[in-house]
Amino acid sequence: MTDQRLGVTVTHRRYVPYGHAHYAGNLVDGAYALGLFGDVATEVCIRTDGDEGLFASYSDVQFKAPMRAGDVVEVVATVTRVGARSRGIDFEVRVVCRGRPDRGESAAEVLDPPIVAVTATGTVVVPAPA
Repeated sequence: MTDQRLGVTVTHRRYVPYGHAHYAGNLVDGAYALGLFGDVATEVCIRTDGDEGLFASYSDVQFKAPMRAGDVVEVVATVTRVGARSRGIDFEVRVVCRGRPDRGESAAEVLDPPIVAVTATGTVVVPAPA
């Protein structure tokens, strides 16, 4: 018997504001992605267990490509493991749109395919069933 929570996927999309640029070239620090993972994990816990849950740990985080202010990112979380109170989740941040200052001050484009910027594997915990 397979747990119905396995494979549950939640996706958020967000515009990365210029106020989050931290480095030259309007680069955004990696902690920004971890905050996004926390947000999407919260929705996963609500959908699967009716509670916001708590983030317990990351077992792996990979920074694969830069995120920049002005990007539109897609943050995906998928439940890969269900324990008594813990849930394993795979995360991915994809850049789906990016500014093109070489074409004009406000020019941008849709990226097809998207750029995978950050991946992670994490564990969340939820309260024991009442």
